[in-house]
Amino acid sequence: MHMLAASGSSVPAEFWTYVRIFVLVMLGWAGIPGIGATVLGAATVAASQGKLNIAAVLIAAIIAVEVGGLVGYSIGIRWGRELLSHPGPLLARRRGILTAGEAMYVKWGRLAVFFTPCMVSGIAKMKYSQFVVWNFLAGAAYVISVGLSVYGAGKVATGHHDAVSVGSLVTGIAVGVAVFLLGRRYYRRRKARRAGAPGGRGAAMPAAAAADEEN
Repeated sequence: MHMLAASGSSVPAEFWTYVRIFVLVMLGWAGIPGIGATVLGAATVAASQGKLNIAAVLIAAIIAVEVGGLVGYSIGIRWGRELLSHPGPLLARRRGILTAGEAMYVKWGRLAVFFTPCMVSGIAKMKYSQFVVWNFLAGAAYVISVGLSVYGAGKVATGHHDAVSVGSLVTGIAVGVAVFLLGRRYYRRRKARRAGAPGGRGAAMPAAAAADEEN
């Protein structure tokens, strides 16, 4: 955690702390497993202890997930399938990720951006313009939900909570619930539309076509 903590009241030191948060969250969203969630959690805990500014943490993380998502998408659309199917260590696991990811796009369409690595969006050949929007929605919802929840919980746990921190906790949870409910509604509408298509074509739709299917 010392990597993320601000040093005294030095403005330059604090600035570079937020740069580190941006870089690490970006790398996580681009495809390095675990690092993004770990850094976001650590940064929001530090903010709840007064060591960082929660607004700056959230802004840095939201920008990072958008940039990182675009990097992951670019890798996926150019080299993703070759990277995941290339012979070598963890080949079975990598093929499993590829198969599961494409199945998610067939089943969920654009909503799969919320559940799959950004590389898979590129592999599924989701339209770039659509991915930019949906990746931002997924990333912002994740950062706000997790960030505010952890920040508020940290304040409450240490006994330093106030109306703002309690509101942050409630807002973070509410955003997560709202995303779940809206996602379920989108899926049900999509399922009904596919069921009503001639011959039930949606069931066998390729991942690329499913990703581009219009609302």
